Amino acid sequence: MAGLDFSAPLSWLSAGLLLLAGLKLAEARSLPERRLVSLLTLIGGGVQGAQQGELLPSLLQLLATALGLAGLLALEVGSGLSWRAVLRRSLAVLLAALPVALVLFLLVPRIEPIWQTPNLRGAGASAVTGLNSELDPGRISNLADNTGPAARVSFSSGQLPEPAERYWRVIVHEQFDGQRWKQRELPSNRLAEPTAADSNPESKASSQVWLVESSPVNALPWDGSGRANPNQLRVNRNGELQPLQASRERQAYLVRATGSPQPWQQRQPILADLELPAGSNPQLETLGASWGDLATPEQRLAAAKQWFTQQDFRYSTTPGTQRGLDVFLFERREGFCGHYASAFTALMRAAGVPARVVSGYLGGTWVRPLSGAPYLDLRHSNAHAWSEVWLPGQGWQRIDPSAWATAPASRADGSEAGGSTNPIGSWLQWLQWQWWGLDLAWSRWWLGFDQAGQEALLQRLFGDQRQWLGAVVLGAVAGLVALALAWLQWLQQPDRPQGRRRQLNRVLQLLEQQGLQLQPGETLESLAMRAREADYGQAELLTELVASYNQLLFAPLTGPQRRQAEARWHRLRKELGTRQLKAL
Repeated sequence: MAGLDFSAPLSWLSAGLLLLAGLKLAEARSLPERRLVSLLTLIGGGVQGAQQGELLPSLLQLLATALGLAGLLALEVGSGLSWRAVLRRSLAVLLAALPVALVLFLLVPRIEPIWQTPNLRGAGASAVTGLNSELDPGRISNLADNTGPAARVSFSSGQLPEPAERYWRVIVHEQFDGQRWKQRELPSNRLAEPTAADSNPESKASSQVWLVESSPVNALPWDGSGRANPNQLRVNRNGELQPLQASRERQAYLVRATGSPQPWQQRQPILADLELPAGSNPQLETLGASWGDLATPEQRLAAAKQWFTQQDFRYSTTPGTQRGLDVFLFERREGFCGHYASAFTALMRAAGVPARVVSGYLGGTWVRPLSGAPYLDLRHSNAHAWSEVWLPGQGWQRIDPSAWATAPASRADGSEAGGSTNPIGSWLQWLQWQWWGLDLAWSRWWLGFDQAGQEALLQRLFGDQRQWLGAVVLGAVAGLVALALAWLQWLQQPDRPQGRRRQLNRVLQLLEQQGLQLQPGETLESLAMRAREADYGQAELLTELVASYNQLLFAPLTGPQRRQAEARWHRLRKELGTRQLKAL
């Protein structure tokens, strides 16, 4: 079943809202128009937050929301308050709304996408360095080493997997025309299957958090086992992890281990898994057919391994152009992983063993950042190809024929993070690793509370009494909103007369420490006059403060005039307090 998530529509919607806000701000002249700009910014930030949970977008969304609230508050209170005071008030509003958001995040049930449309597999896909939907190693004479970032993965165990477990599958190539391997176009009703369900949602199963850079390939890396978030991803019958909607944006997702057999691993082979164009590689077909007389697939596999290890095969990233697998197997015997996986898979098909080519990533660099859990850093240079064969009673099994060739050190060592010989490059790489560590830690928290995690929480809280969930959510939201309003009102007390009186008392305490004490029955004006006669250093500032205080208490002020008077009062009080503290 194919599906549609909201990443693409929401992305366009948020971008459109921000564009409208910018255009409206350029022409805004009246107060209502500027209110509209602030509201559009807030809505755009909320829409963006619904689709991207990584650390940097979250920080930018928080900043945009704070600035949008600050803009609204500035419009409502006028220009009397400083930008710091306005920003402080907007942060107070955010903090007041945080408990409500937390309750909604924890208790409101997750839902599946509201509507679904066919997923156009491979739509718009194009060749990329590292991975491609087509594999034609014979056309590549020189394999460039692209060290650009491809993906990062952290493990809940915090431990580096064993070398044999560091194969990250992405694309399955089933179709073979004698030279090229391609993905098979699956029927629209068989594109995707749900991932294996966890029989015990409360189990402390291990999990992986992936952050994958943008790619036109409509499949994502994973280890081939576990259960991904069903609202975002599906696993098709070939074991490819696919988003519900093709996307070229950076993606984050979580995969939980289940301990259950994977449907794709046990899927019976079809005739297409034995297809081999007759006459395209006659020597290969003859060799493979000679193994077909062996009784079992395991024996044919052992014969193929023995043949490879007895030949002088060499692993090389500069093999030159080789048109046809016969050239690679019987003449050049030199190539990279694509050559070996392609040739071995074709040999297995010629021997009557269902086989296919898989491409993905191998190994990675194990990074231990100062903050956050360690993670595996995958680069495009970690791209790799291997084979899968069908063995009765075992299902689809991974075979890596590249390991049978004379080659440099294996890339599956998962080496510790090192550094560049360039000091500047080394520092930049180190800073990037630290940031990625924080990003993964944040993503693990954000993605870790998925539908299964919420179901486990609701089961602990309510058991079988789910009918009370709606009432609890409404009651909690109403109570938290009331508390938030009361808290915000209390924060505004300094702007009320009694609040200003408390602030004035603190100022008088500072004056008393300097020997200037308000006498019984003495007015504030008399105190300011006595300060001038006593040659008090801050007498002029104290006089202004007293005049501002009296203006706020007794003068008939309009709305804008009162806001300006409030700002003047706050400024003078702060300035006098600062000077007095310095004097003390």
